[in-house]
Amino acid sequence: MADSASDPVTDADPEAVRRHRTLFRAVERRRNPPLRRTDITVTDTGAVKRAVKAASLGNAMEWFDFGIYSYLAVTLGHVFFPSGNDTVQLLSSFATFAVSFLVRPVGGMVFGPMGDKIGRKTVLALTMIMMAVGTFAIGLIPSYATIGFWAPALLILFRLVQGFSTGGEYGGASTFIAEYAPDRRRGFFGSFLELGTLAGYVGAAGLVTVLTAVLGSGGMESWGWRVPFLVAGPIGLVGLYLRLRLDETPAFRKLEDGSAHRASDAASSVETTAKGDLAKIFRDHWPALLLCVCLVAAYNITDYMLLSYMPTYLTDQMGYSDTHGLLVLIVTMVVLMLVINSVGRLSDRMGRKPLLMAGMLGFLLLSVPAFLLVKQGSLWAVSLGMLMLGLSLVCMLGTMSAALPALFPTHVRYGSLSIGYNVSTSLFGGTTPLVITALISATGNDLMPAYYTMAAAFVGVIAVACMKETARRPLAGSPPSVATAEEAAAMVEDQAPAPRF
Repeated sequence: MADSASDPVTDADPEAVRRHRTLFRAVERRRNPPLRRTDITVTDTGAVKRAVKAASLGNAMEWFDFGIYSYLAVTLGHVFFPSGNDTVQLLSSFATFAVSFLVRPVGGMVFGPMGDKIGRKTVLALTMIMMAVGTFAIGLIPSYATIGFWAPALLILFRLVQGFSTGGEYGGASTFIAEYAPDRRRGFFGSFLELGTLAGYVGAAGLVTVLTAVLGSGGMESWGWRVPFLVAGPIGLVGLYLRLRLDETPAFRKLEDGSAHRASDAASSVETTAKGDLAKIFRDHWPALLLCVCLVAAYNITDYMLLSYMPTYLTDQMGYSDTHGLLVLIVTMVVLMLVINSVGRLSDRMGRKPLLMAGMLGFLLLSVPAFLLVKQGSLWAVSLGMLMLGLSLVCMLGTMSAALPALFPTHVRYGSLSIGYNVSTSLFGGTTPLVITALISATGNDLMPAYYTMAAAFVGVIAVACMKETARRPLAGSPPSVATAEEAAAMVEDQAPAPRF
């Protein structure tokens, strides 16, 4: 694509433009021809809903798996690591939680470019299989008391399988929905992906809560902890079936179709190749990649702090029972599930930036007051503090899955988003429980989660200020996408030149 700094049209002498308006208008029209009806994608509502369902179920399964591990961290520490200091066992358990995030960038670098080459659908089916196998296998591992060192070694191995597969999951699922959804409703449909996140967490927390209440801590450590992991097998088969029934996204089909009409010369230049080349991503798209890393770092630290670490905080720091802490979190997440689609719809109307900024500022300003409320210990204070953090988080949850795919053009979207998302998640998201636990242990200050979250939110505020608004606009490198043929006709008519008399 030509550099605008040397563009003969944009650099033309204003006086020459005034003298030769017709000529310059013809040149500009040739470079950016008006849209034709065949340039515009009219989405199939049924296909969009099937795509959203399949992508969201996969995301729900991913977070069900990670939620299980988070909520069973104390129990898994006792099962898989030598007995001794409880804090050391907990740190060992969280370190094993974090180790899967080390290979997520590798998974992103493998699956992301693969999704740009062979298609989104095939790769998403493959990641679903690997995630289900890895999670199911964890439920079969003997305890440390039975096989000693091999127990944590096998746990780490299958966590690595989970992490590698997850490297291609979020980038692919968010790309899949973004490329299926009409431009004016991308936020609404994208919010279902994070509805799946919350559903996965709620399912994991609910199952762990019921099992703990029925079996007690002894029964959970004996065999009950295996049940949630084994449940992942059937869920994975259902998700795989749904994904295999889908067609490829309209944007990717247009990318492959060399004879398809293009909305402009610029769009044509980015749609004629599907090479998911890593060097090209880092060389040509590093500003968007850096912005993605910063946005995801802020988003994931706040997400993992609230949805993964908070039950452990309530248990270890506040003395709550395992069941009590999880119940408070479940209620908070159910509230978020009730409003998240409204947040997505609001982002289509107001824009992505206002909603993301509201979420970042909420964590920046409300984290300390929220944790002070939680420290009071009463049910109403803990619930109010959790709700303050939850409403800040839902502003990001309901918006981010539509905002992130729009940072990159179609031909490198899956690869770029997978790399940026997973590098950031590896460095900042999955390590959040481990870092917070270590900071509290080192300083003795139980407000460290609030301070860590505020630092992340500050980075997020800067990142949101630097991003461009993308709501209600076509994805970069793709033609416009609308919900009805009438909307497409109106769009073409709006671009027709006004008659002259």
